[in-house]
Amino acid sequence: MAPTRKVLSMPDPGTSIRPIYMYTEEQTKMIQALREYTSTICLPPSDPYHYWESRWLSRPDTHPRYMRAAKWNYGDAQKRIKATLEWRREFQPDLISPEDVRIEGETGKIILNGFDVDGRPVIYMRPGRENTETSPRQLRHLVWWLERAKDFMPPGQESLVIVVDYKSCTLRTNPSISIARKVLTILQQHYVETLGRACVTNLPFILNFFYKGIERFLDPVTRDKLRFNPNLTEIIPESQLDADFGGSYEFDFEPKCYWDQIIEICGIAPDGTRTRDIYSNPTEPFNTLPLANNVPRSRSDSSSGSDSDYKAPVTPKTTGSVRSLNINKADASVNVEEVSERRHTVMVG
Repeated sequence: MAPTRKVLSMPDPGTSIRPIYMYTEEQTKMIQALREYTSTICLPPSDPYHYWESRWLSRPDTHPRYMRAAKWNYGDAQKRIKATLEWRREFQPDLISPEDVRIEGETGKIILNGFDVDGRPVIYMRPGRENTETSPRQLRHLVWWLERAKDFMPPGQESLVIVVDYKSCTLRTNPSISIARKVLTILQQHYVETLGRACVTNLPFILNFFYKGIERFLDPVTRDKLRFNPNLTEIIPESQLDADFGGSYEFDFEPKCYWDQIIEICGIAPDGTRTRDIYSNPTEPFNTLPLANNVPRSRSDSSSGSDSDYKAPVTPKTTGSVRSLNINKADASVNVEEVSERRHTVMVG
């Protein structure tokens, strides 16, 4: 394949989305009970962040993920989702503005691109490309990409793949154990059941201490998903796997071109809100959706961030055809029978 700057934002045609979770009648009742519980503790409509919290709670995967993470212990699920609601109100992961974290992405140290054999979006992390000093912005940058990976997930998919490549990484560029602990806390407590696989490649002997240092902070579920130096072609189709890891996809990273594609594919507005809501109708402008007539950007900016003040850019025209999804209860998968360009065509240089 010739070098390309085009981002892979859909799985290969024919990909079976796995796993698809089927719930018993009792489990379904527990999920509904958790929904009813969160309706009693969610922010009131008068709160500037109410819309964004409701948007997250209305996602079909949110409550089931917390029940699964709690191993169907209802009391534990209540505590977990309440803690995440409190974290999201403070951190506001769905309202991180592109410019706030753009400098962190200049070297491509974190790249979202492609899908694994089960239709999970893939995030590549390359610590050797570190370009900034330790700061809260580095955490926001990581969370930004977790949110974008959620945007990339095809219908039925709830998890992602992280590939950490330590090629060219040094003691100076490797993240500190304190930062790693914060990352693990966010991933394990507030993105429950979101990590499908974690692959570590090219780990130098000198950095073995790093993983020994964070090992005690890995919960058993996360530890079980961690693999060192796996054959990535068995996990990610060659057509979707970066050529640096043995795939045939020769991605030419150019910061501006890549960033612009991600912003457009995910429908992110300059202030961190949305030009269209891909959770509801991926082609409809965000400010025409229900409940979006007065959507503030954040708790601290309720006067200037609403759609009444913000003029969304023109929504790109949709091309291609609608996906046809077949749910196979026998093997609990979703088959993407027909895959078109994701939401709209993005021109690349």
